[in-house]
Amino acid sequence: MGNSPMLAKLLQKNRWFGELPQDVLDELLALGRVRALQDGEFVYAKDDQPDGLYGVISGSARISNIGQDGREAVLAILSPGSWFGEISLFDGLPRSHDTVASGPTELLMIPRTGFHQMLERRPELYPLFMRLLCRRIRISFAMLEDSALLPLSSRLAKRLLMHAHNYGQTDDDGRRPCVQLSQESLGQMLNSSRQSINKLLKQLEALGWLQIQYGQILLLDEDALTQLASGAPLPRGTRIAP
Repeated sequence: MGNSPMLAKLLQKNRWFGELPQDVLDELLALGRVRALQDGEFVYAKDDQPDGLYGVISGSARISNIGQDGREAVLAILSPGSWFGEISLFDGLPRSHDTVASGPTELLMIPRTGFHQMLERRPELYPLFMRLLCRRIRISFAMLEDSALLPLSSRLAKRLLMHAHNYGQTDDDGRRPCVQLSQESLGQMLNSSRQSINKLLKQLEALGWLQIQYGQILLLDEDALTQLASGAPLPRGTRIAP
């Protein structure tokens, strides 16, 4: 596969991949294969054997599980610049969730075999990947706690920060963290309505903490969003309706 500028940017925009040496990025691109999927097509299903690490080039990937009653629990909807599939990449166990394309989607897949061969040659890279795994584990525990203890406004702020940082998204300049999720998708992930999410986002935008743009949300004041996400009291005079 050629080292196209678009695919190179997919790696470089990611905050975590940005820490890797350029020759490692070049090798990852050389290993990668592009997969094109139609809306609703499976990237992989729960209990599938792991085949590699995935990055979203265009479209989006929906990670979810279906309960015994047939209801879908949406865990994440990943937009361009996001990476997923790293847990099974390392432990070799079957996939823990379904992942399907949401709309026409292109993915960059780095095969598991080639990836591990690279790590065998470059063992100094292991700590970087381990930090990524530990970050995702912390997120999983935090999400369980949040659903029981935090109001919707705090859970929204926390989900925005999580997607911007831990799924490696930044704006086109590579400076400001951003989230490329629809308000409907945020509502599905937070078990809320699009209308409630829209109301909260507009309040946060009026405070200057974020900016709603077409197709993405820029995070302008991470400190304020982090305070809101923690459930801590807000500065005097700051009110956010539930």
